[in-house]
Amino acid sequence: MTVTIRSYADPDRTRMLAIFDANTPAFFAVNERADFIAWLDRHAALHAVCVRDGPIEAGVVVAGFAVAPGTPGRAHLNWILVDPAAQGGGIGRAMMAAARARAAGLGATIVDIAASQHSAPFFARHGARTLGRIDDGWGPGMHRVDMEWPLEL
Repeated sequence: MTVTIRSYADPDRTRMLAIFDANTPAFFAVNERADFIAWLDRHAALHAVCVRDGPIEAGVVVAGFAVAPGTPGRAHLNWILVDPAAQGGGIGRAMMAAARARAAGLGATIVDIAASQHSAPFFARHGARTLGRIDDGWGPGMHRVDMEWPLEL
């Protein structure tokens, strides 16, 4: 199986919302759905999707993420989510490589990530370090973990 990363398009909305729902409440608080919809409405041009290429389910969107410009030398990784049925197949690694390239293209050397206590270990495996934590920052039981990911490791 290979994964193609392409720009988000309006027809991807339903699939991205289904992936969000499949990750709730394990990785996202229920109240974050409205924030995700608002993000897609305002920042669709920054969002990318990962499409599975292969003999089974070819062309199916299995993940998405966005890289947004930040202050000089920094970018933000936003709304990284993977269909739970597709986790463990290298999609996260492919997204992080694409996010690194997109952030570098924006002139960033550091990427800011606002994760949860559940997703922070994934980002840590890719070299992100924790800056702080806000208990219940995303909602009850969903703690916000602020991280930074230096691109020059």
